[in-house]
Amino acid sequence: MHRYFLVFLLLSLGCPLAAWAQQPDTTQRQQPMRNIELDGVEVAPSAVDTKGWLLLDKDIQVELGGAVENLYNFKFDKAERQFRSLRRRYPNHPMPYFLLGLSTCWKMMPSNFQDKQYDKLMLAYLDTAIVHGERLYEDDSKNYEASFFLAASYGFAARLHAERKNWRKATLNSKEALDYLDKSKEANGLSADFLFGQGLINYYAVWISENYPLLRPVLLFFPKGNRQLGMQQLRTVARNGFYTSTEAKFFLMRLLYTEEKNPKASLQVARELATNYPDNAYFQRYYALVCYNQGEFVECQRVSKQILDKLNRGLPGYEAISGRYASFFLGYIAQFMERDLPAAQNYYQRSVVFAETTGETESGFYLLANAYLARMAAKDGDKKAARNYYLVLRENAEHRSDLYREAQAYLKGNKK
Repeated sequence: MHRYFLVFLLLSLGCPLAAWAQQPDTTQRQQPMRNIELDGVEVAPSAVDTKGWLLLDKDIQVELGGAVENLYNFKFDKAERQFRSLRRRYPNHPMPYFLLGLSTCWKMMPSNFQDKQYDKLMLAYLDTAIVHGERLYEDDSKNYEASFFLAASYGFAARLHAERKNWRKATLNSKEALDYLDKSKEANGLSADFLFGQGLINYYAVWISENYPLLRPVLLFFPKGNRQLGMQQLRTVARNGFYTSTEAKFFLMRLLYTEEKNPKASLQVARELATNYPDNAYFQRYYALVCYNQGEFVECQRVSKQILDKLNRGLPGYEAISGRYASFFLGYIAQFMERDLPAAQNYYQRSVVFAETTGETESGFYLLANAYLARMAAKDGDKKAARNYYLVLRENAEHRSDLYREAQAYLKGNKK
């Protein structure tokens, strides 16, 4: 996994790790965070006045259940109509603005945040949620619902600023998010939704310490973390959360696959998400990826063909990155499972074009697609095509990699 991707996950929860890593010379000028414990704090519902909390309002949950489902199934227009209806009735509450910001965020997710057209709109929704959340918190410091939305809004804003390399804003927003996350933890016993951010912090605080030892001094200012507890909390949210259940499953799917090295468990979560949200481009391509790596080629082929079909029909979220994945998987299946080399060449070429469209010419699928095309051309005696593919491979592959050495050897032995 790309190092910045994990940093951005932390920023989305309120951790300014990326900003500190990028600007070590400014660390001394930042006010250090308090050392916060995020484990197992619970408050009995009777100990907190929850009157007026929309998060716990069962009627609101029934009303918004369909909207949340539409959001994650990329039916953004339908979801946002309901969120705007909520805003008309509760114009001074952070919830509708945060949900509109979350919807806008998911519009950028399939492009891995390369699409910048929604930046201003997303930040406007989050800023408005923050304004209303801070007013509620100022009126009542025990309003943990306000703390929840403030932590989430500052965290999502921090993530977007980090994606855009606005490190100062990312740092400031993430410090605020972590502070409000600490305050909201006292409501753990009220709803599983409150555990979501804490579960991720618990997991990644340990992960960063284990995988980035140079950043351990920074972690002195962070929650101690507990990797096992973090996974347990995420599973609890996935089972019992209302608004954050799907987000928890989304992270579980990726954590199980990339960090826990448990692709079988990841496949179960990915299949559930892909089945429940068949038009979510991100869930579909991740499911195809896990199927491919687990040898579930029949299912991988089915999903990949659907991805390309939806891309061709212009469904929201289906763009070049999803096309690159799906085309490569179909090319591999055509070549090695069906022995249909013309079809394989066609799919690999499409994968190459998709990758070049987004400038991701160092991705594994791009390199492998060029390698397979080069080998097939060489086997067919088409030295010109083989040279062209190997030239691309040599230019983009890591110099220490087997693919680079393969390209170098062919080009050296087949000079013009």
